[in-house]
Amino acid sequence: MSDQRSPPPVSPLVAGLMCRCPGCGKGRLFRGFLGLPERCEVCGLDYSFIDAGDGPAVFVIFLAAFIVVGAALIVEMLYQPPFWLHALLWGPLILLTTLGPLRPMKGLLIALQYHHKAAEGRLERKPEP
Repeated sequence: MSDQRSPPPVSPLVAGLMCRCPGCGKGRLFRGFLGLPERCEVCGLDYSFIDAGDGPAVFVIFLAAFIVVGAALIVEMLYQPPFWLHALLWGPLILLTTLGPLRPMKGLLIALQYHHKAAEGRLERKPEP
């Protein structure tokens, strides 16, 4: 019997939201704001499988739009401030609600892609009888 133990499974939710390697949960997932290194600095997992596409941005836009538009409508209905005040109020909130969750959302989608072994779709041809 071998004495080597496999690493404990890493939760894709924790690894993704903490922006850690989906394989080991220890290495950093990003280089810079959204750039990815070629492999994990701890376990050596090759990151060439990663293809998050526009998914993280779409989810973040939906979340930000719900928050900002909802808040702007409430403020407009209650106080009817001038348009320049709307721009002053909602500009920083838009930046906060879009840039803040973008990295964790991309990390989460990458970790879920790794966990479920998602890959590019392929057509399977049925053998002819």
